[in-house]
Amino acid sequence: MSDAHPIRSRRPGLSVGARIIAGVVLAAIGALGAWLQYDAPGRSAEPRTEFTANNPPAGLPTALTTGQHLHWSSCTAPSTARTGYDCATMKAPLDYRKPEGRTIDVALIRRKATGPNARRIGSLVLNFGGPGVSGVSGLPERLNQYEPLLDRYDLVSFDPRGVGATIPVRCGKTADDTGYDGADACAEHSGALLPYIGTSHTASDLDLMRYLLGDERLHYFGVSYGTALGAVYAHMYPSHVGRLVLEASVDPTEDLDEEQVSQVKAVQAAFDRFAAYCAARIRHCPTGDGPEEAARRMARLADRLAKKPAPAGAGRNLDADDLAYAVSDHLDLGTDGWAPLAKALTALIDHNDGRPLRKGADDIGSADRAATPSDVSRAAQTAITCADSSLRPGFERLDRDEARVKAASPVFGAAWSTGVYLCYDWPFDGERATLQVNADGAAPVLVVGGTGDPITPYSGARHMARALGDGVGVLLTAEEEGHGTYPQNRCVTGTVDRYLRTGRTPAPGTVCRGSMS
Repeated sequence: MSDAHPIRSRRPGLSVGARIIAGVVLAAIGALGAWLQYDAPGRSAEPRTEFTANNPPAGLPTALTTGQHLHWSSCTAPSTARTGYDCATMKAPLDYRKPEGRTIDVALIRRKATGPNARRIGSLVLNFGGPGVSGVSGLPERLNQYEPLLDRYDLVSFDPRGVGATIPVRCGKTADDTGYDGADACAEHSGALLPYIGTSHTASDLDLMRYLLGDERLHYFGVSYGTALGAVYAHMYPSHVGRLVLEASVDPTEDLDEEQVSQVKAVQAAFDRFAAYCAARIRHCPTGDGPEEAARRMARLADRLAKKPAPAGAGRNLDADDLAYAVSDHLDLGTDGWAPLAKALTALIDHNDGRPLRKGADDIGSADRAATPSDVSRAAQTAITCADSSLRPGFERLDRDEARVKAASPVFGAAWSTGVYLCYDWPFDGERATLQVNADGAAPVLVVGGTGDPITPYSGARHMARALGDGVGVLLTAEEEGHGTYPQNRCVTGTVDRYLRTGRTPAPGTVCRGSMS
C-alpha cells in the first residue's frame, strides 16, 4: 500500500518475462554480495541496551538474537545526525523463510531519552511513510515533532528494506526508470532483493529490532504508509504489541487500484474546499468563483502546460502532470498551504512563472528526467508496493481502471491515472491484494484519521480501526485539512502523547475539532 503520488509512467511495452527471473536474478546476487552476507554478527564490547527483553523472535538462529548486540556509535551520515544521535547496524535474515541463510544489514538511528532511566518506557520506533522514506535521514529532519516524547522514550528509526543504507533498491539512472516501464532495470540492478523487501519482511525486522532494543513489546509510531507496516506487525506479532500509533492511516480493505480512485477523489475534494475558500477570502482568486470554475480554469492551464511547459527556474520546466502533483503537495499542508497555493497559481496563470510551484514538483518534474535521482526513494516505493500487492492487471483491466481514475477527478485524474500501471509486468509475484491486519489479542492500537486528508482518506482510518479487531483498533477522529494531524492539532497531540505515556486510549467516538469544525 502506497501513500505517495503515483509514479509517472508510460503505456506498457513488451513483457519482461521469465528471462529476468531465470537469468538476471542470478547475476544480481553476485553483484549485490556487498549487501548480502553469510557471516554471523560479531559481538560488541558495548552492552546491547540498558534494558533486556526475554522474548526473542521465534525461529531465528541465536547468532541473530541472543548472540547479537547493537553497537551504537556516533553517526557519520547524514550530516544532520552528527550531533546528538547514535547509529547502529542490525543483522537480519534476507529471507525469514530461510533464517539460517544470507543476512542483510539494517541501518538504525537513535536519539536517547532525556529523562531518568526509572521513568523510561523503552524505545519508540518511528516510520515516516512512503514507502521509501529513510528513517536514518528522517529522524533528524522531524525530531521537533516528537521531541516532547524524549522524556519517556528513546526515539529510534531505521531505513526499511530497499531504502537508504538498507539493501537499497536501484532501478536505473533516471527518474523515469523507476516506473513500471523500468521493471527490466529494477530486475537487472536489484533482482536479488525484490522478493524480500515487502512489508511482511520489514515487520519481521521490526520484531528483531524490538528484542535487540531490549523491549518485551514494540512501541511504534507509523505515519501514512507507516500505518500499513505497524498494522501488519500487529497481525503477525499480536502478543508483542505495546503502544502503537497509526496516524494518517492507509485503507487495508482496498487493493492498489481502489486506493488510486479513493485517493484522487480525496485530493479533488480538498482542492474543491480550497477553491471555495479562495473565492470567498482571496481577492483576485486565481481559481475563480468556486469549485466548478476552478476545474475549468485548471483544465485550460493543464492544456497550456501540456503544449508548452512553463519555466520553473534552474533550467527546470513545469508541465501538466507536474502542476497536478505540485498542487496536491500544497493541499497536503492543510489550510497552511492554501494562501501560498493561491499565490503560486496566480504567478503561473498570469505570468507563466512556474517557480513558486517548483518545490512541489522537484522530485517529479519533467526537467529531472535526465538527472540522477538524489536518492532511491521512488525506486523503493515501486518495489515495496509491488512486493506487497498481488495485482497484476491485464490490458483490459488497465484501460478500465485508467478510465475510472480519470473520471474520478477533473483536476487530478489524468496525472493519477498512470498509477494503475505501477505493478504491470512486475517480474515477481506480490503477496496479496489487500493487507492482512487482524490482530486479535493485541493491546489497543490507536488509529488517527483526519476528515480532510487528501492522500490517505479518512475512510481508511475507519476501516483500519475496524479491521484490527474488536478491542484492538481505537479510532481518533480529527476534523482537519491536510495529510496528518500530529503535532499540528493540539487535541490530537495531547491524546496521542497521553496514550504513549500511559497506555490510556481515548473514549470511543472521540473527535478532535480543527480547521474543518
